[in-house]
Amino acid sequence: MEEHEHLHNLHHHHHFSLCFCDLMRLLWSLVVPCIYLSLVLTLVLLLLLMGVRMWLQGRQKARRAQDDGPAVAFFHPYCNAGGGGERVLWCSLRALMNRYPNFSFVVYTGDQGVTGEQILEGARQRFNITLPRPITFMFLRHRALVEAGSYPHFTLLGQSAGSMFLGWEALTAFVPDLYVDSMGYAFTLPIFRYLGGCKVASYVHYPTVSTDMLSVVRERNPRFNNADFISRNPVLSAVKVVYYCCFALLYGLAGSCSDVILVNSTWTLGHILALWRSPSRTSIVYPPCDVRAFLDVPLEEDDDDEVEEGWEELGQELGSKEEGIGRGDRKCHSIVSVGQFRPEKDHRLQIRAFRKLLDRKGEGPEGQESLRLVLIGGCRNQDDEERVLMLRGLCEELGVSAHVEFKINIPFEELKRELVDATIGLHTMWNEHFGIGVVECMAAGTIVLAHKSGGPKLDIVVPFEGGQTGFLADSEDSYAAAMETILALSPSARLEMRRNARRSVERFSDQEFETCFLSATETLMSRLER
Repeated sequence: MEEHEHLHNLHHHHHFSLCFCDLMRLLWSLVVPCIYLSLVLTLVLLLLLMGVRMWLQGRQKARRAQDDGPAVAFFHPYCNAGGGGERVLWCSLRALMNRYPNFSFVVYTGDQGVTGEQILEGARQRFNITLPRPITFMFLRHRALVEAGSYPHFTLLGQSAGSMFLGWEALTAFVPDLYVDSMGYAFTLPIFRYLGGCKVASYVHYPTVSTDMLSVVRERNPRFNNADFISRNPVLSAVKVVYYCCFALLYGLAGSCSDVILVNSTWTLGHILALWRSPSRTSIVYPPCDVRAFLDVPLEEDDDDEVEEGWEELGQELGSKEEGIGRGDRKCHSIVSVGQFRPEKDHRLQIRAFRKLLDRKGEGPEGQESLRLVLIGGCRNQDDEERVLMLRGLCEELGVSAHVEFKINIPFEELKRELVDATIGLHTMWNEHFGIGVVECMAAGTIVLAHKSGGPKLDIVVPFEGGQTGFLADSEDSYAAAMETILALSPSARLEMRRNARRSVERFSDQEFETCFLSATETLMSRLER
């Protein structure tokens, strides 16, 4: 009996061995054709890419034969918006145009329903910037490919893939000698470099993915870019961490294609060095802030009668039609926020903190009635406009609508007037890459209250010659407490802080930006001149 069972086991084992050998032979017979097929497809793809590159370079040579000099193209799908990124774009163009008169300049934009003349007029009104000569606009039809709303899930991956298709549309519309990504679409860089044969440069305002974003997901901390249902689920959080890590690797490979890398702050520099790993080609160029426009604002003690008259005169020069709007009239304290209506700007925190400030203040002319919150910003698209409606709804819910005013896409002169009249400049974005609005507030002479992170913490609201230049906070309670502290400061203490702040922001002027920008790009531009 035992011998029979032993023979049965041997037979079963032999049968299993035969089945396993047959399976391996089958797999091998499939693997070999797959390898050959992969090699053939790879070869076809390489030939196709080489053919596309030759076609594009042929178009580039034909364009060079017609033009007098090299062409520089900026990729900025939202160039008609009114944010700090657009100010960088127009100041960069102005600097390069003045320095290189033989070059031609192109802007790839996704704005529809406007002309190039209207876009330039908008830049003049919002930023007080006029270009020395005409430029060419290439209007892209598929900007929706980079809209966050187009990708409810895997937004980073979707927008990045979309930017590659939008970049392809731009490249086929016009092949430049130098391509500059001025909005942070790093995945367009390899397309222009390897397919278009262009020199490429990038100005990075904010890394698409960062170690801070990874920490938010790892710690399961709900934020605007980490939904509650993900932060509550450890499995989904782990999957998202892996997704971010893989995306960060691809992002680093794409960004490393850039010949020149400019970043806007110490915070951004640290992340880009960690991700793109190109220290020899990377440098900080602080974004331009129109500090000169505020230098005519007198910095004097708030209760000086003579200064009150001076402020009233300045208010009239700026077009103010309201009585007692100057700093000499302190019956009303204006708290101003400047920034695009994007989710990361966290306007909700501003409104909630303002509600807590009102709760701390008593009734009457010197209490709640004396406080006013002004939210100034640009709306790029329908999503931003809907966000403003939600913020208005929050104001209604918290009962602060009578104290809050929204000003959207306003001209530069009106922005200047609001900053001139403000007591506090408010900023609440976590890990703001830089903070042009913060600098403008400091230049205008407001006491700045910014988020205790990113550019404001590392580069802007820092001690200057041993003196304090503003305040930092990171929660509703700390913001409300800081605003109460600022309002309680003596006129002389406010004056000293405002003077320190104004002197400290001279390093962020338009002139300083243009000098640093031209210096950082000089080597690359000189190659094109040859």
